[in-house]
Amino acid sequence: MAKPEAVELQPAGPGVASFKVCHKLFATLAEGEDGVPYINLKCEPNRAQELRDTYPAIQPGHRMNKVHWNSVILDGSVPEDLILELIDHSYERVVENLPPADQQRLLGR
Repeated sequence: MAKPEAVELQPAGPGVASFKVCHKLFATLAEGEDGVPYINLKCEPNRAQELRDTYPAIQPGHRMNKVHWNSVILDGSVPEDLILELIDHSYERVVENLPPADQQRLLGR
């Protein structure tokens, strides 16, 4: 929520939080069937695969496009600083596809 103009919505109802910027999704937070929370984050495809190969708790995006989204299972096995970096990366990937005026406003360029 610290990202410029980020909003949290629950369009799927309680239990699934969606985070958007300029009406574009950059993250979802939900609880898995096993009770462990996970976050879906947009990711550059090559990096997404590299992360999946490195961390068992990073998997193709649950109910998302498997090429562009990863699910990070929040079980403590992925370093917190990496999770924060991936949230930044997801936000930036979405902002990069917005109109230039929105990009400048949001990224301060």
